[in-house]
Order: sequence, then C-alpha cells, then structure tokens
Amino acid sequence: MLAAMTSRASLTARDADVLIVGAGPAGLTLACALSDLGLSVLLVEQQRLCALEAPAEDGRDIALTHRARRVMEELGLWQHLPADQIAPLREARVLDGDSPTVLRFAATRDDASALGWLVPNHLIRHAAWTAAIARHGVRWECGARVSALDVGTERARVTLADGRCLSAAFVVAADSRFSQTRRLAGIGASMQDFGRSVIVGRVAHERDNAGIAWECFRYGNTLALLPLNNDQSSAVVTVASNQASHWMALPDDEFAARIEAQSDRRLGAMRAVGARHHYPLVGVYAHRFVAPRFALIGDAAVGMHPVTAHGWNFGLYGVEVLARELKAAMAAGRDIGALPALRAFEREHRRTTLPVYLGTNAVVSLFCDERALPKLARRAVLTLAEKIPPFSGLIKAAITRQLVGESRR
Repeated sequence: MLAAMTSRASLTARDADVLIVGAGPAGLTLACALSDLGLSVLLVEQQRLCALEAPAEDGRDIALTHRARRVMEELGLWQHLPADQIAPLREARVLDGDSPTVLRFAATRDDASALGWLVPNHLIRHAAWTAAIARHGVRWECGARVSALDVGTERARVTLADGRCLSAAFVVAADSRFSQTRRLAGIGASMQDFGRSVIVGRVAHERDNAGIAWECFRYGNTLALLPLNNDQSSAVVTVASNQASHWMALPDDEFAARIEAQSDRRLGAMRAVGARHHYPLVGVYAHRFVAPRFALIGDAAVGMHPVTAHGWNFGLYGVEVLARELKAAMAAGRDIGALPALRAFEREHRRTTLPVYLGTNAVVSLFCDERALPKLARRAVLTLAEKIPPFSGLIKAAITRQLVGESRR
C-alpha cells in the first residue's frame, strides 16, 4: 500500500520507464508484467483510489480460458481470487429458436477438465489491484485525466488536465474501448454499434447447472446462462436497446420467470438474486495497435461483443505478448519504445484477435437477424456443425481451441 500512498510525492522526482493510462484490469496486469521485467511503471487513472481498492460489483461474470488462467497465475493474480468464486465451465451448448438441434462444445484435451472458468469481474479487478500494489516498481496517479500526448524521438510525454507533464520511454493506452488516449495518438478504430444492450443478473435455480453454459438465440432476444457455484447462474439477456429499460424495470419474480421460461425450465424453478445491470453493445477494433512510443492494450485495442467471451482473455493475451517482446528488446539492448518490438507485438496480437473479432460480429449478425432466410441459414449452420462429419469435427475443434485459448502455429 505504501507505493500507492507515495506516488504523488514521487512524480516530480523521476519519470517512469512506462506510463499506462487506465488502471482497469488490463492496465494493472500489464503494470505487474512490466514491473517484473525491472521496468518502472506509472499508472494514470481517472477514478479515485478507493474505487481501485474496493471495486464495485458490476454484474459481469468473466469466462477465462486456460491460457488466460496461466497468465494470471504467472503474474500472481489468480492466487488472489476467492476459491469459492471460481466456477468451472465444463461445456457450452447453443440453441436456436425452437430448433431441437443443440450444438455442444466440451473440453477435448486429456488434461482439461473444463473449457474454462467463470469469475466475477469485480474480483478480477481486485486481484489485479492486489497484485499491482505488491510490486515496488508500480506507482499510480489517481483522479487524473490525460489531456494531451506528445511523442518525441526519445521520450513520450503526457499532459494532465491540471497542467502537470509526465514523461516515459513509451505510453500504453488501457482506458477502455472508447479510449481518449487512442484518439490523442491519432489512431482511429472501427466501431460496430449493434443497437442492442445486455441485461445481466444472477438467478438461483433448483437444479444443478453441471457447469454447462447455455447460449439460447431466441426470437426477440438472446439468453445466455453462465454456470456459477451454489446452484446459481448469471443470466445475460441481449435485447434491442429500446427494450433495455423495460427489462431493467421488471420485478424480480417476473425477470426470473422469463429466464426460467426461455431456458425451457432446464434448471427448474428460478428466483432472482441480487441487482441487475445494463450495458450497451459496441464492438471496437483499433486501426493500429502501436505507434512510435505508444501501444494499445485491452479494450482500447479490441473491444469484443461478449457472445464469445473473449474480451478479457484478449486483454491478457496482449499483456503476455507485449511483455514478451519488450523483454526481448531489453535483452538485445534495444530501445523499448522503438517500433520493432512494438510492431512484433502488434503483428501477433492482430493475428490472434482479428479473425475472432470478425467471426464474432458475423455470428451475432446472423443469429440476431429474424428474417426468414437468415433463420434458415443459422439452423443449417447448427446442423452442419453438430451432425454432419467431417464438418462437425473440424468446426467444433476450431471453436473449442478458441474457447480454451489454444492456437495452431
């Protein structure tokens, strides 16, 4: 905690090697990784310190892949998660409308007992914070907003709203999919506003969920049920944005009754547990991930639609790759802010994320289109993927690799 309390006094004493704008989970995790390389890191965050120390519950439960878990374990985040809040995701099943076809995905590796794990988002944020404050090389400035960015030949400099200037070897933007720092760097982004919103709320049910996640593409809305511990699931309802206020205003018993009906009572009687939350859906993909002495990480680089559960996983993958390339640059005696190392990170992260980003958007567009022809097309896709070899095996193997965080090289 001492590092946090002394950050303001030390800002004028020395610059940092790396300045990260945004102390969300991606920014905090990157700070841990870079500190472990021996780099000094300064985090600039608009929120107050208390919001980082005790993140508010936000209703989101994050699906973590095997690769994501490994990154979190190596950086000391996983160890700070309460064990009883980690729920195994053993299988995923997809339904379309009233079709009897069920597309199933399960772990296929001999050593994998689960596709992944589900953890509440606010606990991930707290684990990242706890890991970061344990690093002496990490400092932060809270309640601060970046108003200008200036990249020189040897250093990058940011100006805060209060007029102070901070410099570093390079700057990383980790300030959300609507990143102002990305804009200040002159980097645009492709954005897809789906015109839809998600309503998330927990439900308790009388039957064991068996670690199965359900993705139900109903007509009128989409329902995902994410398996949690203690006979609970996270209900994620995707609706047209003009219907979101109606779903938020539902009494708890009516909300639970709708989830129960749309899940065909597979988990028995349900009741609402806790508050509901509402989030608009906008996909974002930056035109570039790097510039001289500048890089994007987390949602600032790739902001995913949640249907394939890759958002935070991609953030962790980016942290892993960027830290690896900077480590290689340091070992070779190269400038960590120069483009060669940053471009190597960009190439790999784009190769990992772009196909999934485009594929996810295509799936969402197809399975949320309720015209007659798209309905026929999506049923054909489910039948092909579930029942017709060799397509079923190839498709399911490829998607399962993405779900668990594996890749072919």
